Amino acid sequence: MDIKDELRKNIINFKKSAELVYETSDYTSASILYFKALFVTIDYILLTSGYGIPKDHTERFRTLERVFPELYKILDRVFSLYRNTYTTTLSKFNCDEVKDYVNELIKKYEIQ
Repeated sequence: MDIKDELRKNIINFKKSAELVYETSDYTSASILYFKALFVTIDYILLTSGYGIPKDHTERFRTLERVFPELYKILDRVFSLYRNTYTTTLSKFNCDEVKDYVNELIKKYEIQ
């Protein structure tokens, strides 16, 4: 299995796990899993577009800012929510925002 297949598999698995946790109304844990799906989805998009896989969040942000400004805006908008998962409880509204971005990108970039 190549790296693209591994990333695709991780996207699907994180999303499925997030959906299961979401159903229990644990929106903070579901958000964490949706964020993992979001990060891997963005990495998949970068890899398949010829930009490689970033080594960390900083590199991911810089690359997106330069080559995918629309994805940068999405990630920049919600990244503070991700940082908040360490210390606060996220609401269903916040979880849904991340969930919607994941679903939107999976659909737009035909990741299945």
